[in-house]
Amino acid sequence: AYGFWKDTKINIIDTPGFFDFEGELACGLRAADSVIIPIQCEFLSLEGLVQINDTIKRMRQSYNPSLEIEGILYTMYVGRYNVTAQVAQEVEKYFPNKVFKTVIPRNIALSEAPSHGKPIMYYDVRSKGAESYNNLAEEFLKMQK
Repeated sequence: AYGFWKDTKINIIDTPGFFDFEGELACGLRAADSVIIPIQCEFLSLEGLVQINDTIKRMRQSYNPSLEIEGILYTMYVGRYNVTAQVAQEVEKYFPNKVFKTVIPRNIALSEAPSHGKPIMYYDVRSKGAESYNNLAEEFLKMQK
């Protein structure tokens, strides 16, 4: 995906396999200036966040010293769950000023879209999930000013 903000070209690379230091992720991290880390608001995700952070540190040391964490993005967010608040509190303790204000909620349309082979903007643009991704894009672009 490409976006433009005051003559700045933004390339977004979605890479699977964050723990594969030599695979697709490594290529993406070598090319990237910054990383957005999505985290599901569950306790096991905190362990994954530690591993992702370690991978980014290794990448900085080996290949890309300018690589930065752009932000942490909460996904599958359910504000009424205690676990969500507890995970958010831990993340914000270790990554202050790195958490996006926008959260991606647990949303049925987001769950259904892949099974229909469509991105959320084509499957249900009026859904809460699509609205949240639009808000994330706006927040991200404002950060680039």
